[in-house]
Formats: sequence, structure tokens, C-alpha cells
Amino acid sequence: MPMFKATRLERRIAFAPFLAAMLILGGLWGRARADDAEKWKESSRLYDTYCAQCHGMGRNGKGINARSMPVQPRDHADAKGMGAIPDAEIIKAITDGGLSVNKSVLMPAWGKVLSRQQILDLAAYLRHVCKCGTASAR
Repeated sequence: MPMFKATRLERRIAFAPFLAAMLILGGLWGRARADDAEKWKESSRLYDTYCAQCHGMGRNGKGINARSMPVQPRDHADAKGMGAIPDAEIIKAITDGGLSVNKSVLMPAWGKVLSRQQILDLAAYLRHVCKCGTASAR
């Protein structure tokens, strides 16, 4: 039998720090999600401008041009497929085009259109889209 029985008010007071901590962490989590969205905003815009026509607004390889292409564009949302591709290959494909990595000749080279940093950011964005992390060691 407990020696001290807390009243309802005492239990509420004891619970207050826990509740405050949860509210603070929830706010930080919400801010982290907003920061994450801001982080990818420019790369998402670049993707929509240069990639979505073939790879799709859903990043799933079903862009408006895809239905008339003999080789279907890669599904960038596919974690398994994207996870198997080394980062260097993704960067090379964006920079020098599909043919440079033994893929479709229809994939243009963006190395003279986009800056090196934009290409690196776009490659990182593709990892974000597929939720497959980096594959630089592969």
C-alpha cells in the first residue's frame, strides 16, 4: 500500500512538465518538417522544370512524354531500384545524359544548363524522393 496517495491536482502538476516537453518536441518536429520542405524546394522546382516531362510529377516514371518513349523513364520514387544506383552514376546521368551511363539516349545532358551544385542538389533530392539514402559506396 502506497504511503502517499497523490490528489488529482498533484497528478496534474506532476504531468505538466511531461506535457510541456511533448508540446515543445512536437513544435520542433513540425519546424523540422517545414525546414525539410524548404531544403528541397529549389531541387523540386528544378525537377519539375527539367525532369518531370519524362519522369512525372509523381517522380514515378510516368511523365507526359513517357507514353511515347520506347524505353520507360526511371521511377525515381522506387527505393529498391534507386537504392541500387551509385551516387556517382546519378550525377553522371544528370550531367552527361543517359547514354553516358548506358541508359536511354533520350535522357538529355544537363551539365551545360545546370551548375555543378544544382546537379549535386538534384542527385541528393532524388535520394530524398526514393527514401533510399546514399549509395556512394556501391
